[in-house]
Amino acid sequence: MAKGLDVGTMNIICATKGNGSISFSQQRNAFLEMESNDLTKQMLDNGKVLYTHKDSNLNVLGEDAFKFSNVFNKHIRRPMKQGIISPDEKDSIPMIKVIIERVLGAPDKKDEILYVSVPANPIDNQLNVLYHGKTVEALANKLGYVTHPIDEGLAVVYSELSDSNFTGIGISVGAGMTNVTVAYMATPIVSFSIARGGDWIDEQVAIATGMAKERITSIKETDFALGSEYEIGSVQGALAVYYDALLTYVLQHLKRKLSETAPPDAEFQVAIAGGSTRARGFVEMFEKRLKEANLPIRISSVKKNRFAGPSGTDSRDPIYAIARGCLIAALSKEASLAPAPSPSPESPVSKFSTQRPEPIVVTNKN
Repeated sequence: MAKGLDVGTMNIICATKGNGSISFSQQRNAFLEMESNDLTKQMLDNGKVLYTHKDSNLNVLGEDAFKFSNVFNKHIRRPMKQGIISPDEKDSIPMIKVIIERVLGAPDKKDEILYVSVPANPIDNQLNVLYHGKTVEALANKLGYVTHPIDEGLAVVYSELSDSNFTGIGISVGAGMTNVTVAYMATPIVSFSIARGGDWIDEQVAIATGMAKERITSIKETDFALGSEYEIGSVQGALAVYYDALLTYVLQHLKRKLSETAPPDAEFQVAIAGGSTRARGFVEMFEKRLKEANLPIRISSVKKNRFAGPSGTDSRDPIYAIARGCLIAALSKEASLAPAPSPSPESPVSKFSTQRPEPIVVTNKN
């Protein structure tokens, strides 16, 4: 009776554990404003489309916002920007509230534990991550959950590095931000975020090529692989340039942060997650840049999440790692609060994280 919630710039994903499986429910973190009439509302109700209604306008939310934007050739609006609640979008908090309510649902019991992903403090921007984190916590608390924040990078460590005793580097490359946590035995040593992610790549390529950002995103998701040969001046070629620039930028900051600490003498495994790591060839490029970075710690390996299809077809899709890590943290917290009849040599975190339950269930909550 615990849940994990990943509140991302592109997707909001909830993870729950049931009878031998982990279930993920998700919605796109977006909305589309439309004119309202009785027939439109009736059609949306019949299709179980998530929407809000005010005066003469309605807002279609989640995955359906993208579908309707293509049909009506209208731009979607995003409640979050650069990993936090957008200060430029006046309807951001009401929209996020509705999406979180749909994805999370009501607690299954009183004071159910929920861990929510939050970005670490950025080192290259003055983004107000504190306000964002407290707002998301408050929205979940209003539903009746006992809510705890967890850094995105640490959630990746919880999700992916049980076989390394939670010693390693968790990196989440999302749409709005990149989060990094270096942990030793599940304890963070270094934790920071960078105000660049998949959206930054799309924006830079759009500027360089003069093509609309939405078109850039579509090409990136359907017709692009890192390491492939592309014509000079092509969109794919520009995407490769800015993916490379992002990874180099992240590793430069990681090297600087590690030089400011005294990390223990241990081997660190690296796990990467987040929607922006799903590009074919991403891990190979990351491994190459990691070797060139010459970090002041010993790296044992880079853990590869497999991804072989659209979201929801692969249980190890890196898009679900943050929500899964949040769930593991929530289950561990729940277990620590429950009276145990006898001590167990196996820690709650290790128990839940080393299991790879199948089947996985992924739903778009409508």
